[in-house]
Amino acid sequence: MISPVLAESPVLLSHHPLGVSTGYMDDLRGEWEGQIERARAFSPFAVELSALAEDELPGLERYLQSAPALPFRYLSVHGPSKGRVISEAELAGRLARLSVSVQAIVMHPDTIRDPEPWRALGRKLVLENMDARKRDGRSAEELERWFAQLPHAGFCFDIAHACSLDETMLAATELLDAFRTRLRHVHVSSLSHDGHHVALSEEHEELFVPLLQRCLDVPWILEAPPRET
Repeated sequence: MISPVLAESPVLLSHHPLGVSTGYMDDLRGEWEGQIERARAFSPFAVELSALAEDELPGLERYLQSAPALPFRYLSVHGPSKGRVISEAELAGRLARLSVSVQAIVMHPDTIRDPEPWRALGRKLVLENMDARKRDGRSAEELERWFAQLPHAGFCFDIAHACSLDETMLAATELLDAFRTRLRHVHVSSLSHDGHHVALSEEHEELFVPLLQRCLDVPWILEAPPRET
C-alpha cells in the first residue's frame, strides 16, 4: 500500500511502481534495516539503496550478502561518487558482485575514468544524467560518448538534473529522445539553489508532467521526501 503522504501529489500517486532513494535518509545513515523499513513504509514496490559515499559500501555489501527478505519488486543500488579511495577496477568488481542481487547499479558517468572494468556489469550498469554543476554526462551529446563505450548500459533519467541545464526542458526532451529505449528508472525531485535534491515542488510537478508521461513503464524513485502540505 502506498503511503498516504503520496496522495498529496496526484502525479506521483497515479504512477506504479513508485519508490524512494535511501540517499535522503541522513538520520539513518549506515543503518540499512532502518532505511529499508522507512522505504517500505512509503512504497513496497521499488527502492534505490544509496551508497553515494564509498565508506557506505561495505555496510551495504554485508547487508545484501545476508540475503534479507525484501518486499520490493525493483531494487537498485546507487554506487559511490564521493570519497572514492579504492581503484576503479576494484569498485566495479565489487558492484558487479552486488549486481547479482539487484536490478540496477546506478553510476555517475563523470566519476568513471576507464570504461573497461564497468563492462562486467553488463545491462545492470545504469548511467545517470548529471546536473549543470558537473563537467560531463549532462547532455545527450555527452552521454552518447559513454553509451558508445558501454553499449549494454541502461539510462537513469534524473529530471531535476536535466531541468538545471535548461528550464525550457529542451535538454530533458533530447535526453529522452536519445535514450528512451535504455530507460530503467527515473529520479524525481526538485533541486535547491545549491544543487541538493529537495521535495518536488508544485511548479516543477507541472513542468515535468509532459516528460514523466513518457516514462510510465519504469519505476520512479523519489530522491527527496514528498512535500508536506
